Amino acid sequence: MLTKFETKSNRVKGLSFHSKRPWILASLHSGVIQLWDYRMGTLIDRFDEHDGPVRGVHFHKTQPLFVSGGDDYKIKVWNYKLHRCLFTLLGHLDYIRTVQFHHEYPWIVSASDDQTIRIWNWQSRTCISVLTGHNHYVMCASFHHKEDLVVSASLDQTVRVWDIGALRKKTVSPADDILRLSQMNTDFFGGVDAVVKYVLEGHDRGVNWASFHPTLPLIVSGADDRQVKIWRMNDTKAWEVDTLRGHMNNVSCVLFHSRQDIIVSNSEDKSIRVWDATKRTGLQTFRREHDRFWILSAHPEMNLLAAGHDSGMIVFKLERERPAFSVSGDSVFYVKDRFLRSFEYSSQKDTQLIPIRRPGSNSLNQGSRTLSYSPTENAVLICSDVDGGSYELYVVPKDSSGRGDTGQEAKRGVGGSAVFVARNRFAVLEKSSNQVLVKNLKNEIVKKSVLPIATDAIFYAGTGNLLCRAEDRVVIFDLQQRNVLGDLQTPFVRYVVWSPEMDTVALLSKHSIVIADKNLVHRCTLHETIRVKSGSWDDNGVFIYTTLTHIKYCLPNGDSGIIKTLDVPVYITKIYGNTIFCLDREGKNRPIIIDSTEYIFKLSLLGKRYDQVMSMIKKSELCGQAMIAYLQQKGFPQVALYFVKDERTRFNLALESGNIEKALESAKKIDEKDHWYRLGVEALRQGNAGIVEYAYQKTKNFGRLSFHYLITGNLEKLSKMMRIAEVKNDVMGQFHDALYIGDVQERVKILKNAGHLPLAYVTAKVHGLNDIAEGIAGELGDNVPSLPGKAELLTPPSPVLCAGDWPLLMVSKGIFEGGLDDTVKDGHEDYEEAADADWGEGLDVGEVDNMQNGDINALLEDDDKEENEEGGWGLEDLDLPADADTPRTAPHARSSVFVAPTPGIPVGQIWAQRSSLAAEHAAAGDFDTAMRLLSRQLGIRNFSPLKSLFIDIHMGSHTYLWAFSSAPVISVAVERGWNESASPNVRSPPALAFNFSQLDEKLKAGYKSTTAGKFSEALRLFQSILHTIPLIVVETRREVDEVKELIIIVKEYVLGLKMELQRRELKDDPVRQQELAAYFTHCNLQLPHTRLALLNAMTVCYKAQNLSTAANFANRLLETNPSNENQARTARQVLQAAGRNMKDATQLKYDFRNPFVLCGATYVPIYRGQRDITCPYCSTHFVPSQEGQLCTVCDLAVVGSDASGLRCSPTQR
Repeated sequence: MLTKFETKSNRVKGLSFHSKRPWILASLHSGVIQLWDYRMGTLIDRFDEHDGPVRGVHFHKTQPLFVSGGDDYKIKVWNYKLHRCLFTLLGHLDYIRTVQFHHEYPWIVSASDDQTIRIWNWQSRTCISVLTGHNHYVMCASFHHKEDLVVSASLDQTVRVWDIGALRKKTVSPADDILRLSQMNTDFFGGVDAVVKYVLEGHDRGVNWASFHPTLPLIVSGADDRQVKIWRMNDTKAWEVDTLRGHMNNVSCVLFHSRQDIIVSNSEDKSIRVWDATKRTGLQTFRREHDRFWILSAHPEMNLLAAGHDSGMIVFKLERERPAFSVSGDSVFYVKDRFLRSFEYSSQKDTQLIPIRRPGSNSLNQGSRTLSYSPTENAVLICSDVDGGSYELYVVPKDSSGRGDTGQEAKRGVGGSAVFVARNRFAVLEKSSNQVLVKNLKNEIVKKSVLPIATDAIFYAGTGNLLCRAEDRVVIFDLQQRNVLGDLQTPFVRYVVWSPEMDTVALLSKHSIVIADKNLVHRCTLHETIRVKSGSWDDNGVFIYTTLTHIKYCLPNGDSGIIKTLDVPVYITKIYGNTIFCLDREGKNRPIIIDSTEYIFKLSLLGKRYDQVMSMIKKSELCGQAMIAYLQQKGFPQVALYFVKDERTRFNLALESGNIEKALESAKKIDEKDHWYRLGVEALRQGNAGIVEYAYQKTKNFGRLSFHYLITGNLEKLSKMMRIAEVKNDVMGQFHDALYIGDVQERVKILKNAGHLPLAYVTAKVHGLNDIAEGIAGELGDNVPSLPGKAELLTPPSPVLCAGDWPLLMVSKGIFEGGLDDTVKDGHEDYEEAADADWGEGLDVGEVDNMQNGDINALLEDDDKEENEEGGWGLEDLDLPADADTPRTAPHARSSVFVAPTPGIPVGQIWAQRSSLAAEHAAAGDFDTAMRLLSRQLGIRNFSPLKSLFIDIHMGSHTYLWAFSSAPVISVAVERGWNESASPNVRSPPALAFNFSQLDEKLKAGYKSTTAGKFSEALRLFQSILHTIPLIVVETRREVDEVKELIIIVKEYVLGLKMELQRRELKDDPVRQQELAAYFTHCNLQLPHTRLALLNAMTVCYKAQNLSTAANFANRLLETNPSNENQARTARQVLQAAGRNMKDATQLKYDFRNPFVLCGATYVPIYRGQRDITCPYCSTHFVPSQEGQLCTVCDLAVVGSDASGLRCSPTQR
């Protein structure tokens, strides 16, 4: 059995697979219906409107519906897209056992303990037929896959087959009035729509299940007499064929496999049994320790089964579907239908070579597992799981056509796995002695080598080398030298794929891909949520791989993306250009054409092959938000600009990349007020006065435009703005312009015309315009205001010069700006247009009220013609003699003026310029930049705990020398790795006060304090490690991985110790004490500390009479094989005491069966499938309400904030 998915829940009584999506419905004894995605392992939805157990559930084949039936006598039809029940069908008078949709008609068949079977029309929501005849509970009823038949099983010890052909005719054919009357009579007096065709008697006790064969006229049934019976039927009769015996208790469910000639049954004896339907013998038995099985379901189109039991369900396959294959040169050798075949890629010719042996045992999953090929000897090694692991060696004849059914006798042997390591040598793993046997083609042992690690599989790693796999690591072992060439920690590796040059390897795990070089030096790791199935390297060094649903790529730097979506899983064998050759689960070779443009483009960009990038941008149709986001993320927004045709997107990208010229082009085409405003803001930020002016004119934002002229000192245009405001009757704007210019008479005039005579008088009087003031006073009469005692003039200073654009450095255009512009323009064209060009037709002052956007140049440039009429300095040439030489200064002449030496760059500044590591910026004394780096990389906002560390690291990277008593102390930078031979002009990184070995010592001290129960001291040590890690610098990628691993280790201890300290403070809340003690056991601690936590939780729960929970902790404690006999004895005593009364006195918020992580703030479990957020530094999980709060574990970072990740080594790029 290959388990694909498993859940923990209440007893599962009903199961149904969705025909297209990777979904399964599970109806529970508790009344809940769960909808699971078995591929992702997540709970999608739950439905809980039934009152009592739900025993039957079924998906509709095409509609977004499912039906359920329960002990509340109700049949409910649900729409899973709307997440609700559509309607309820009432009619049954007792528990409903099963429900099923018809594959074609709008019918539902239901079986009930009221001894009837009902057929319902779910469109009209009525019962259209009642099938009576059973005289005990009807345990199941189901439609035939093709014919108009229903099979039912009952506790009256019979299986009945019903003919519903009349019901179909009645539903499909339009009936006339006479037919309608006859139907009414038959319905009233007992309908003939469904009649019993056969009654199958043979079981000695009640029958629990019966089901049809998908294609053959067979029925299989299972009953309380512990027997499985096979029945055959024809047009006139049905009879018993055979009985399968083996179950030790009631048979709950039985069905035919949809693809293989086997029968699967399960029983209350806690087992699933697989039977050969032809030989009628048992093939295999799968048992559970404590759970009885109740239901089976088969996927309608895939090779999947599901079984429900007392504590959940499992989704499983009986046999592997991946064909064994090996690629050699232009061919792939693979096993299909018990034949060895080859497929030639160039000609796409498929050839059957030789037959291979049929497995001798009757058990399942004994087919070929791996295949290894030696091209020089034309020999093939085929490994399988027969006899616990064995191999067969075949030498393929050169002229083999494979048409005969009799082939050569293979050379066989026992071994965990076998693989060729040289031309005529192959290695066989002997697990029992953990050694490799090297054999020749005569199957004779040539050499033995003991492996360096406990190995459970071996793979080819080059001539004479083996890649050995353990549970959590792989090593490359040289068989000749008998030494280890490389070692790498990985998840459990399932497949190994070498690049054609054997310089890079991809290690495929269930949900991850690790890329490493030939010495297993780690390059990148890729994580997938869906299972990884296969992979191969293309000619460009890109790894192409498949998951269950997609073909994807992985670039050398770890970037990945989707190439194509798959309908069914395939296994890649070879890649030629844009063609992927693969094998499907039927063993057929399939070429798949892909578009490799996207990943080739990204590869060229990473390799800085910009000519190729330019060519692809011009020729390809690469587009999409994902590509734009990728280019922005990798620091190429200027490239992203050329990818998009949409002007709004181009405008946004141009603003983001600071390309003000491109933004201006797009703004002209869009011509919307909001875009002009944003352009003006960006142009103002860059100091491009011309474009700012243009943007403000386009938005008619005269207030901003006037202020712009003020700060740039352009008084001429400011005075014209005042005239425009006067024409537009904008009194406030006119007054502001007059105020900006300092035109007092104009201000007095504006105030007087606006009716503010007192203000006009005060303004004139204060500024010394006595004549005007007297005139206004005459108009005011007796209401002349008194002047303030300390009046100040509101006259702005005159501008020294009229400012233009900010000065810019002269830099050469990049390859993209120069090579990708549609037309070659002068670099200042847009600038000149924005600053000086005519942006509209001429405008008379009288036309201002009808102005279009920005058409005010006529007013702003009235006097331009006068500017060139006069000017110049009037300098004339001097009539100097031709032989007059310029006197030169002697090269060694001593100047009387002292010239100070040019100061060098401070070492701290060099450190800060060269590094992106926060520790080195802190050492340079640039604390502000260090804090910004930590905030960006780790989301750190609280720097209080780091203050003393910053000071220590800065002081520690400098030494101080006395010069003179009157002179200040001289600070000298201390460099890391300095030696006497180093060049004085080359600066090394700073020496740091903290290093990784110090953290290792603190970690050991923390472990010691934890063991001694000094939790406060241990917590202080572990938090100190968390606070120091951001300021650690290591040299190698391996050390980077160790630092990241240390964060996870310390985080678990901080979280656990904080919970334990809080538990000890809770004296009056025993329930919360037990919960915290239980949660502590789920922290990932060292084994001795895990045992102590389990012992502690067991003791607390036992004292509180929560015996069931205490027994769980005792079991877990015993599973760790405690070396302390007292711990083991106590655990056994608790188990013995709890066994007499396996109950809990109080209900805890703790479900050990359901995987969870702990919230670092509230200390509550977050179960799988629930939403959570994490700390960007220590990766502690939190409930969503904690988003934006300070992480309570590391006390540094903000929960849920964006961060790029820890940088602690110069090797990280």
